Amino acid sequence: MKRIALLMSLSVTTITVWSQKDSLTKDTIDLLPVEVRSLRAGRTAPFTKTDLTKAAIEKQNLGQDLPFLLNQTPSVVINSDAGNGVGYTGIHIRGTDATRINVTLNGIPFNDAESQGTYFVDLPDFSSSVNSIQIQRGVGTSSNGAGAFGATINLSTNEVNKKSYAELNNSYGSFDTWKNTIKAGSGLIDGHFTTDIRLSRISSSGYIDRANTHLQSLYFSTAYLSDKNNIRFNIITGKEKTYQAWYGVSEADLPIHRTINYAGMEKPGDPYKNETDNYTQTHYQLFYDHKFNPKLTFNTALFLVTGKGYYEEYKAAQAYADYNLTPLGTNDTTDLVRRLWLDNAFFGDIFSLQYNSTKTALTFGGAVTRYNGKHYGEVIWAQNGFKGNNRYYDMNAFKNDFNVYGKWQQNLSEAWQWFTDLQLRRVSHRINGFEDNPSLIVDKAYTFFNPKAGISYHHNHWLAYASYSVAQKEPNRDDFEANLNQLPKPEKLHDIEVSAENKNKRYSFGVTLYYMKYIDQLVLTGKINDVGSYTRTNIPNSYRLGVELQGGWVANNWLQASANLTLSRNKILNFTEYIDNYDNGDQKVNNYKETDISFSPAVISSGTVTITPVKNTVIDLISKYVGKQYLDNTQNENRKLNSFFTQDARVTYTFKKAWLKNVNVIGQVNNIFNKKYEPNGYTYSYISNNELTTENYYYPMAGTNWMLGLNIKL
Repeated sequence: MKRIALLMSLSVTTITVWSQKDSLTKDTIDLLPVEVRSLRAGRTAPFTKTDLTKAAIEKQNLGQDLPFLLNQTPSVVINSDAGNGVGYTGIHIRGTDATRINVTLNGIPFNDAESQGTYFVDLPDFSSSVNSIQIQRGVGTSSNGAGAFGATINLSTNEVNKKSYAELNNSYGSFDTWKNTIKAGSGLIDGHFTTDIRLSRISSSGYIDRANTHLQSLYFSTAYLSDKNNIRFNIITGKEKTYQAWYGVSEADLPIHRTINYAGMEKPGDPYKNETDNYTQTHYQLFYDHKFNPKLTFNTALFLVTGKGYYEEYKAAQAYADYNLTPLGTNDTTDLVRRLWLDNAFFGDIFSLQYNSTKTALTFGGAVTRYNGKHYGEVIWAQNGFKGNNRYYDMNAFKNDFNVYGKWQQNLSEAWQWFTDLQLRRVSHRINGFEDNPSLIVDKAYTFFNPKAGISYHHNHWLAYASYSVAQKEPNRDDFEANLNQLPKPEKLHDIEVSAENKNKRYSFGVTLYYMKYIDQLVLTGKINDVGSYTRTNIPNSYRLGVELQGGWVANNWLQASANLTLSRNKILNFTEYIDNYDNGDQKVNNYKETDISFSPAVISSGTVTITPVKNTVIDLISKYVGKQYLDNTQNENRKLNSFFTQDARVTYTFKKAWLKNVNVIGQVNNIFNKKYEPNGYTYSYISNNELTTENYYYPMAGTNWMLGLNIKL
């Protein structure tokens, strides 16, 4: 199940720094998000990165979730529960899943504090408020939140719009998918005040049966700006309701009914109509920035995020005793409807002190955060009735996270630059029981030291660099559901990146070599712990070794092309698999000397050809290839996702007329050749009657589908 307990997506903050060139009231002022200097990697920093501009985001933003806007960047594989990119989505970068990808929203950690996953569905249409995105592959620079074990995604939302504006963005397409967005801003009033607001609504029936989605969101920001001080206050709220589609499709059903949805089908007759996931979160942020002088700037942000929601499900033939209920009659079991709740708060402070001179850049920063989570379950209906309290479990969890970092970037000469980054992080996690193990209390703390260093060379259009980084990461909530003598160890990653690239007006090309060495990586092995749960187990040795190739070419004023290719080797050494044996109640053990890491294709590639046949009209031909992926770590050919190659096409027509500042008409056809493919899935095996049975489940993507968008700027 994708989301055993609803998990909170965290907050958004925005802080600004001043240009050293001009005062605020001058038109040439640049107001940049603080993470550009404190968390983001600069242009010459020795880290592997890709930057997306606001224009690149806007032309793709037709209602699909944020991971789908990143699909053409290197080493990325995306998936969608509903099959069309609306609702719950997922992303892997270099084979690394979302729980190991550090995501920050203007410096604030977005990863859920407990699961460490990212749920962009909790921020509907957030892409419409994003001004830029930086993806750092590998460990990257020090960031707030959980350690980056494959990549970092940094989202920036704050942009000072000096002139008033209004925008209407509307999209419609396959599966009755709608996106409606209204944006407006006051511009700078008296050179000091500004306000921006966005309202969004997204809905879709989904490709998978009953995988309907209803999303709503509000973004509001107001600020006072002066030469030395900035104050900004934001409110962001999002509400999502999605019919569950997280069970996947069995291997037997896949050829005959690709869109079947097992959610709600425990109910006799028609599927249960309200088998839904429901969650609302609200973000409050207060920011203060101060410029001491042209070289020294201080930024801080206080934030609070509240979240509350549940998923509802129909369960058949449930034992009253499992819910601490007393039956009204003689039956020991009953059909029932239950809700699993999460009620939480995440709050804290981030800060950054930055010094910049001609040759030296120094940054000292960090964050102090606190997470309070209430997990509880309620029975709201039972077919045979019940007596007693309908709340059958009630557990709290708390997490404190503190980190400080220092970064030093020094120009050794006009071409050479040295970078050093040191981070100290302290994490403490207290869990007062689990749904299935209410008496299991976990109180664990970790201290991590994460050094990073690198050197870069830039001259004439060339940029080359080499870096070495260390990241360490605590286990997530589910990993702790074990006997106290079997608690997992933290994970550690050593990352080496070597790269060279050349960019000019006509062409660009680049090559990056990476080696990511994991120590005690946590993976599923099938082993059952002392409390009967399948939790991840530390694997002493595993690694990712690869090369990323990128290139672009501007042939003339009507034709250009870009592409990227990742070739990698992703291995676990000395892997042990455990398979349940139902005949005798124990587990069969299989040992493997070297196997592929699950969900880590050896080949990932994407490419775009852009044609401008006539003025104001742009055609993008988009391709994506992903090699085969294994569903577990045994490299078993009977447990895999097949490779796939898809092609999309997008046509954009732009014009201006009278009071219309800019009008974009966008038409996009996805999966033109109706490829049947599944980018995600899961597997489990067992022995019964002396026979091995393997059950594979897949998450199919939609065949040929389309979207049409109309964006109007007033």
